Amino acid sequence: MADTNAKLTVNGEEYELPIIKGTLGRPVIDIAALQESGFWSYDPGFKVTAPVESKITYIDGGKGELLHRGYPIDELANNAEYLEVAYALLHGDLPTADQKADFFEKIREHTAVHDQLRKFFEGFRRDAHPMAIMVGVVGALSAFYHEDLDVSNEAHREITAIRLIAKMPTLAAMSYKYSQGEPFMYPRNDFNYAENFLYMMFATPADVDYEKNDVITRAMDKIFTLHADHEQNASTSTVRLAGSTGANPYACIAAGIAALWGPSHGGANEAVLEMLDEIGTVENVPEFMEKVKSREVKLMGFGHRVYKNFDPRAQVMKETCDEVLEALGINDPKLELAMALEKIALEDPFFIERNLYPNVDFYSGIILKAIGIPTSMFTVIFALARTSGWISHWLEMHSAPFKIGRPRQLYTGETRRDFVKVEDRK
Repeated sequence: MADTNAKLTVNGEEYELPIIKGTLGRPVIDIAALQESGFWSYDPGFKVTAPVESKITYIDGGKGELLHRGYPIDELANNAEYLEVAYALLHGDLPTADQKADFFEKIREHTAVHDQLRKFFEGFRRDAHPMAIMVGVVGALSAFYHEDLDVSNEAHREITAIRLIAKMPTLAAMSYKYSQGEPFMYPRNDFNYAENFLYMMFATPADVDYEKNDVITRAMDKIFTLHADHEQNASTSTVRLAGSTGANPYACIAAGIAALWGPSHGGANEAVLEMLDEIGTVENVPEFMEKVKSREVKLMGFGHRVYKNFDPRAQVMKETCDEVLEALGINDPKLELAMALEKIALEDPFFIERNLYPNVDFYSGIILKAIGIPTSMFTVIFALARTSGWISHWLEMHSAPFKIGRPRQLYTGETRRDFVKVEDRK
């Protein structure tokens, strides 16, 4: 409901534009009346445009605050399991004990994938990037569950969300196993969500005494939680835009995975490790940081487009990173290099004044590297975690009337011209 109106004068004509306030954050100006003026708005990158109304996630970049359904991200990451957070994203509140037990059981019931889907993997080259495989196999799920895909049916939407959250770790682990030439591992429903993923990633049929590591399990669960949702980012907006056409929900999530693959989005933690490879050794760090200051090179994993202060997820991830490195006792030159970068960024006035603090991608990349997960799998794990957020936004969109997305453009091409036929050469 509009609280007041803004007034805009265009070519001498005055238009009233309703100002709408949310529960948190900046108010928005409803510019629908602009279409009567003969003008469109122009906002490259959607920096000041709010195309949707949502109750799921709130970000205050100035404060460095991230809330899921009102719950601060650090409290969720330190006290709740990822599946509890996923439940809150889907349903609006953290689950009661009974709701938690029921939801967790439903997830366990749907962790397996159809055996015919295994054959789908064989169509990919062995050296295919796991994200390329994920785009294909997640989209292919629509061929297996077509009987439950009436998007106007609330029960169908609910089971789709359960299936996606449950099967994503299985598919992610399968994409890794395929690239390694190792046999797929079936999910174990006596393990929790993070344990099960790690088991499917690293166990083999010969491992009769597979041992879990509680430190790594907690770290992985926190990585999932810290990447579960992040408001209207590029991949979430892609899922919503695809979903606005009434498209198959599995195809919508596959579209989100494709958008996430970009190095400026989900590929950032992979880019961090690539940057460390380019730096080479600790001795090269000071010279590299000077190049950053002179804008000769880009510093990956530091700063954030939304957060103008410290990324609230980064502090939790840093603590987890320290815990993992201490528990594993790893002596890896690349990790030593990363810590040298962190030290300079946290102490040098140049980076402090510009709020170029390490973000969640910096620390998550270091943790995944320490665990033994290859860089090609980093974005896959991001997609796995973000699925709960994507499908929550898809559900929210379908729970109320919505319009198909149709952005406008500023056309700067040729004006109308006549076609001139060119005679074929003889």
